Amino acid sequence: MAKDNKPAEEGAEAAPKKSKKLLIIIVLAVVLLLAAGAGAFLMMSGGKDDENLDEDEVAEETAKKPAKKKKDKSAPPVFVNLDPFTVNLVPEVGDQYLQVVLSVELDEAPSQATLAMIMPRIRNNVTLLLSSKKASELQSKEGKEQLAEEIQLEINSAIEPPERNKRGEIIPPEGPVVSVLFTSFIIQ
Repeated sequence: MAKDNKPAEEGAEAAPKKSKKLLIIIVLAVVLLLAAGAGAFLMMSGGKDDENLDEDEVAEETAKKPAKKKKDKSAPPVFVNLDPFTVNLVPEVGDQYLQVVLSVELDEAPSQATLAMIMPRIRNNVTLLLSSKKASELQSKEGKEQLAEEIQLEINSAIEPPERNKRGEIIPPEGPVVSVLFTSFIIQ
């Protein structure tokens, strides 16, 4: 009987050794995966956050951004015609509507593909902006120029969402839209 007990005891000792090795291998694999994940996160985040930068570094970063988008002066301008917008205006005297046809000037030709890809979002945002206006705001030349600037900001914001600086102020996007031109403007 003593012989029968001995193999059982050896088997009992062998099992904990294997489970300790397996546990160590699993722990090392988890640690390596976590390290790889942290490394990938740091690589993707670019290493710097605007929140960690002081005001001088933020100014440097914003000064660098326009340098990326230098337009070739000899290249012809790129214009994209948008479909007409027809919206009801905020009522003042009675029911009034605005029908406007826009052309947007882009900084470079490849931006045209980006504009086309998100056109539903752009049309939605511009329609909401136009329908929030009163006819009296849009009658003057200054009102139309102000509206063109607001549409430009709205389109650029749809393409590149605005960012916030360290103090929480919104930094408007530069975006590919250089200007907004009215090719037809009717208020009735």
